[in-house]
Amino acid sequence: MDNRVETIKQIEQMANRMRKTSLDMALAAGGASSHFGGGLSIIDITATLYGAIMRYDVNNPEWAERDRFILSKGHGVLGYYTALVEVGFVPVDDLVTFEKTDTYLAGHPIMNRKRGIEFTNGSLGMGLSVGIGVALAGRRRKNQYSIYVLLGDGECNEGAVWEAAMAASHFNLDNLTVIIDRNQFQLGGNNTDVMSVGDLAAKWRSFGWEAMEVDGHHVGELYDAFLHETEPGKPVAIVANTIKGKGVSFAENNNAWHHAVLTKPQYDMAISELNDSMRG
Repeated sequence: MDNRVETIKQIEQMANRMRKTSLDMALAAGGASSHFGGGLSIIDITATLYGAIMRYDVNNPEWAERDRFILSKGHGVLGYYTALVEVGFVPVDDLVTFEKTDTYLAGHPIMNRKRGIEFTNGSLGMGLSVGIGVALAGRRRKNQYSIYVLLGDGECNEGAVWEAAMAASHFNLDNLTVIIDRNQFQLGGNNTDVMSVGDLAAKWRSFGWEAMEVDGHHVGELYDAFLHETEPGKPVAIVANTIKGKGVSFAENNNAWHHAVLTKPQYDMAISELNDSMRG
């Protein structure tokens, strides 16, 4: 078996574990919402990044040459914290504190470099601007790190996203990659009804980015997109077509699960489905 095939298999297994861990976290949150749907839609993306693409050192979290990940759609933390568990930044025993008082695993990421959480984020539309600042700093310090910013497609309604997109191409930030989680929903409903963003890949290209579109749940496509040799001087946008609530039948494409509370019977049903899919 070649290295690519084996790597993709390992990422897929990691993503499956992350989905189950997400369910554990959502249940542990009790009466708090875990933003379940939008967390599940990004798991294959974060598993690919942390499982095969990004450079980091769990034992040296402040390593100057580490790659940086910014979760701009901050409410999608289930797909973030579970990746940090997989690679050793977050102890699995800490997951029961999710959304509890005084936890470092809050409903939006709060900077904690020791735990691999690079930046605080809550307000949508801000993450890409932060990423541009980090990219410029890396260039001026002659660091070789890459920056990965994960946006939501609903988040692309924010004007700040497009101001930042103009700046990134203007400054030729080819150390910057944006991934857009295109699950077609936001809090207020279907994106087409709330505020259509049209052809996202074409929009990013029009702002001077190299852009491509992939299946956001196909690890092979994600892996190849991240490793794709890109044009020097251009930032990269990857539009990842995803399913909100991916892997749990009652949550898939069901916008009620943008901000709902997981019950024990629902948890049991979801775990059973994931176990069946992994056996299949």
